[in-house]
Amino acid sequence: MEMNGGKQESSSVEEGRKGRMTLTLALVTLISAFGSSFQYGYNVSVINSPAPYMQDFYNRTYINRNGVPMGTSFQTLLWSLTVSMYPLGGFFGSLMVGPLVNSCGRKGTLLINNLFSIVAAVLMGTSEIAKTFEVIIVSRVIMGIYAGLASNVVPMFLGEMSPRNLRGAIGVVPQLFITLGILIAQILGLTVILGNPEGWPLLLGLTGIPSAFQLLTLPFFPESPRYLLIQKGNEDQARQALQRLRGWDDVDDEIEEMRQEDKSEKKEGHLSVLTLCTFRGLRWQLTSIIIMMMGQQLSGINAVFYYADRIFLSAGVDANSAQYVTVSIGAINVLMTFLAVFIVESLGRRILLLAGFGLCCGSCAVLTLALNLQNTVSWMSYLSIVCVIIYIIGHAIGASPIPFVMITEMFLQSSRPAAFMVGGSVHWLCNFTVGLVFLYMEAGLGAYCFLIFCGICLATMIYIFFIVPETKNKTFMEINRIMARRNKVKIHAEAEQTMDLETVPGMKADKPEVLGSEL
Repeated sequence: MEMNGGKQESSSVEEGRKGRMTLTLALVTLISAFGSSFQYGYNVSVINSPAPYMQDFYNRTYINRNGVPMGTSFQTLLWSLTVSMYPLGGFFGSLMVGPLVNSCGRKGTLLINNLFSIVAAVLMGTSEIAKTFEVIIVSRVIMGIYAGLASNVVPMFLGEMSPRNLRGAIGVVPQLFITLGILIAQILGLTVILGNPEGWPLLLGLTGIPSAFQLLTLPFFPESPRYLLIQKGNEDQARQALQRLRGWDDVDDEIEEMRQEDKSEKKEGHLSVLTLCTFRGLRWQLTSIIIMMMGQQLSGINAVFYYADRIFLSAGVDANSAQYVTVSIGAINVLMTFLAVFIVESLGRRILLLAGFGLCCGSCAVLTLALNLQNTVSWMSYLSIVCVIIYIIGHAIGASPIPFVMITEMFLQSSRPAAFMVGGSVHWLCNFTVGLVFLYMEAGLGAYCFLIFCGICLATMIYIFFIVPETKNKTFMEINRIMARRNKVKIHAEAEQTMDLETVPGMKADKPEVLGSEL
């Protein structure tokens, strides 16, 4: 009994060592998230506050060139392009993820990506001096490409270098910095700061500062160890990177786990998006990330932010305070995402996804009722405020951060870049679609449009409940084994022996097969 107890204690100590947040890991997480994810959020909301002044600049520039004012329809078209080119650029950026991360590495892709942001920041910051509004629209496309790459590469990079019992918490950090970027843009966009006729060019140009900081600091930190060993075949560099990230020399267990993943995937090579979409061994993983990404963007988050101002106005908030209301909602978003960092490892991914989409579903249903009755029942406007806050909480703890964590965890090294390309493309296409059709939905359905979002949240929640497994504190190979059973495919025999995997019912264990081969 003493020996057994000693072994358990030793195992417990070893597990504690592996889960330690070292200074190197903390710094690379913060630098990656601030230098990349922060700007995704910043550029989502940076043009909202100065919109009237930017549109006035468009009109003045047009008058100087042509001698006549810009037509209303043409001005609307130009502003629609300014807004919509960002998610469209994000879609194109997502398509670049696979080729770049496979050839340049995760860290290398982030460093190259900074050039997009710096160029766009200079162009936007000097647009008024140059008297050209076209460069703002072009720069929004460039920033979209930057954000499309950043939103996919940062979770991949951090997920691959995190110890498994911190992978969820570290995986939520990029989303935390996205919400922080939104909040900082809202604060700087206040009329008393930079959201005014003189300050908006600087407001747009500030986006280059985090990129410059990352460009100067990230080269001093290691590349993803999994990329170095599995894709580059350089075990020495992978070991050195792991030793720096973990803070000790004994990293043999993690190196061995990577070797087994490498062996199990040898015959597959790197999966392209086309192969991924037709490969039975990854069928449920692919379906799951598409459903979660669609649910994330089609769940009504943009609509809630759109309605927030008028909901608070109906509750008696002064019109001049509308900007501060928006900032307060942004602050709630940051606080709840910050909370998610600390609870994702204790509660698990599934619980947060189900709770998040559940809260969004319920709040959308009640909000529909409250908005339709607020003119007849006085206290309904206050119920609307409560619904908005609950919705923001639900999205912040589950729907926003967890899907990107799940992409990292549900795919192995050979298929992960292609999976991020698919997930990122769905994310940005749905973002673009909502921006395109929501105003028409709102005009045609009014507050009843929230019933559509309620239905989408409910459908996503049901899918997650029945299909998506818990991935907390599991290795990538253990997660792959769980999904292999759902896909009814065989696991590579050598990997099974090393990991002591259970045989999937109906499989013959004596015949070695490639990971994911069909039954």
